[in-house]
Amino acid sequence: MFAKLARPFPLGATLCDQGCNFSIYHPENKPLKLVLFKKNNKPHIIELQNNYQNIYYTFVPDIKAGQVYGYYIKDKGEERLILDPYAQALDTIAHYTPPFTAEQSWKFAKSVVVDHSFDWQGIPAPRIRHEETIVFETHVKGFSKQHPEQPHHLSGSYLGLCQPSMVAFFKKHGINCLQLLPITSCMSEPHLLKMNKVNFWGYNSLCFMAPEPRYASQDAVTELKTMVRELHRHGIEVIMDIVFNHTAEGGEGGPHFHFKSLDKNYYQLDSNKNFKNYTGCGNTVNLVHQPSLNIVLDTLRNWVTHYHIDGFRFDLASTLGRYGDRFNTEAAFFKAIAQDPVLREVKLIAEPWDIGPDGYQLGSFPRGWNECNDKYRDTVKSYWLCKENNIKEFATRIMGSRDLFSAGKWPDKLPVNFISYHDGFTLQDLVSYNRKHNYANGENNRDGHGDNRSNNHGAEGRTENYAVLCRRERMKRNLMATLLFSFGIPHVLAVDLLSHSQGGNNNAYCQDNEISWANWALTKEGDEFLTWISMMIHKRQTIMPEFIKAFSGHDRGRHRVIWKRSDGHNMTGEDWQGIEAFALMLGLDKDGDELLFLFNNSTIPTRYRLPVGNKWDIVCDTSESQHNCRQAQTSYMQSALSMTILHRRCTALNQP
Repeated sequence: MFAKLARPFPLGATLCDQGCNFSIYHPENKPLKLVLFKKNNKPHIIELQNNYQNIYYTFVPDIKAGQVYGYYIKDKGEERLILDPYAQALDTIAHYTPPFTAEQSWKFAKSVVVDHSFDWQGIPAPRIRHEETIVFETHVKGFSKQHPEQPHHLSGSYLGLCQPSMVAFFKKHGINCLQLLPITSCMSEPHLLKMNKVNFWGYNSLCFMAPEPRYASQDAVTELKTMVRELHRHGIEVIMDIVFNHTAEGGEGGPHFHFKSLDKNYYQLDSNKNFKNYTGCGNTVNLVHQPSLNIVLDTLRNWVTHYHIDGFRFDLASTLGRYGDRFNTEAAFFKAIAQDPVLREVKLIAEPWDIGPDGYQLGSFPRGWNECNDKYRDTVKSYWLCKENNIKEFATRIMGSRDLFSAGKWPDKLPVNFISYHDGFTLQDLVSYNRKHNYANGENNRDGHGDNRSNNHGAEGRTENYAVLCRRERMKRNLMATLLFSFGIPHVLAVDLLSHSQGGNNNAYCQDNEISWANWALTKEGDEFLTWISMMIHKRQTIMPEFIKAFSGHDRGRHRVIWKRSDGHNMTGEDWQGIEAFALMLGLDKDGDELLFLFNNSTIPTRYRLPVGNKWDIVCDTSESQHNCRQAQTSYMQSALSMTILHRRCTALNQP
């Protein structure tokens, strides 16, 4: 009877009332057996009785959720225990002492059978529109670890991120979408293990479908689902940052956890059968190989179906569209997602590059994908922090980078604009350091990006100099006001709301300590900035969605875009060569609502003549640390190195 219950699909461990079906893809001619571990950790070996298209499978009766298992494989004369690539959970945090030997594999983390039953309490997905989305990049442990109102046993955990105090913070400050740094199971690289460090960010996938146990007190599966449910209850989306471009097995000489032992063709290989390294991590997943494509798609459906995840940010996503050395926007991966009834409805964000040939693909991803816009980051930082004469490029970026992302495909094809990301300086460090300070990483400051486009404003790092502090705070406001009111989906590093500094470390991937943990003890300046940016987020959500929708699609041409000099005259071609004080006016239809941006990147105050009509409401003036409700009508004196955003309703709405 039980033999009839054995099935090749789905792959992995699938529970039913009678027991569990185990299925694994293995085209190599190596002995392979299922290993079940009893409570005394004694292994029980079971033959895989069936084979269908290189999928070995069997049904084992009376198996319950929580059963620990793995697969015995004899590889090059070594008897090794490997993980199920489709494992839904791990029994412990993955760790070993290098090198990873066959003997160590039996003491390593093991796969766990999971029952995905969960009470979602009827909570619907928030389904936030693209024009209303603000992505807040967040590390599960890093953001909640030091929160003063966090229960100690939940700090740094999935449950810690959805505690009432944390949810109250998100709601108060207008946070409607969390993009979590990787929460799939992760294995630290051998060089970190040798230094007694960990991969804190998590960009080194072990098992794609298993949640990282580091962030759970007992059961990572249930606790992660609880976190998502409670965030959804309060209208907050959850996007996963996920890594499919490489795995923790690395390149030649790297450890064997599963894929390498089962089928080396999961990875891209050169003519000599060596691993291609288009990721900087030693190996590159080959999505032209059908089993690789299958597990990636199965993984995405797993997270959406079982965990109600709202979307994904794909690390080094150009790899996913590769056919050998070339990127192809018509790749099978993109086609498969576009036709998938589960995946085509979630948010898809690409980091549109890798380090291989043909790797930089900003603007090339198909419809249905948003893309991280590094040109926006570099341009805006250069304009405000480096005082480069790049106003034409600056104007293009704040208007939505329409040279790369056609407004005819907005709002679903809006670029994801950002100033700071997990890799690079935090906002506070951008205005506090001229150079990176990564010595704590143990690589003699050789790691991390050298092109930071930062400005310490007169002192490197911490200072009590009041003038320096004022300049830094003003520049933070310039950067964030520009980001929030540009056309696009703003991406905000969550710790930037707290003015968190990493001490100048721009590559804190291995710093599971106070360098990376959000510092909730705000200074006076930090508290003022949090109040300011909270106000700005709420104003952005009140004003910008209407303008984004108006400037999207086929009817966008009927609205007004006017670039002006400070004297009120329209800019000429000559003005674009080096003007320091200029204005942008956006208007809906012929006489609808209007937005006015005053940019003054000069070192002297400049008086602007304002367009005639009703009074303008001042949304913000970045020269001021606090918002004062006031209006302007005919002219406005703009302080040096600052900007002001003004808004006025259409004439009809202003009638008494």
